[in-house]
Amino acid sequence: MVRVHLSITGRVQGVSFRYATQQRARRLGLQGWVRNVPDGSVESLCDGEPEAVEALVAYVRRGPPLAEVSDVAVRDVEPTEPLHGFEIR
Repeated sequence: MVRVHLSITGRVQGVSFRYATQQRARRLGLQGWVRNVPDGSVESLCDGEPEAVEALVAYVRRGPPLAEVSDVAVRDVEPTEPLHGFEIR
C-alpha cells in the first residue's frame, strides 16, 4: 500500500472534478478524499495498491471533459491514520 497527496492546478473547480475523481478512485478501490482549495486548486489524499494509485494520478492529469489541468504535484505521504472510503470534502 502507498499513500500520496495530490495538488491539482488549472481549471479544476466548477467542472465536476471532485465528483469524477471520487468515482474513479472508488472504481480503483482507493481510500481517501478530494476537496477544493481556496486558491482554486483541488487536493486529494489517497492510498491503495501502487498500480491503482498510479492509475488515479494518470486520470487527474487529464481530468473530466470540462477540466483543464495545468499541473499535478504528487507527494508520497507516510500513513498516520487509516482512511475509509473515498469522500468529497
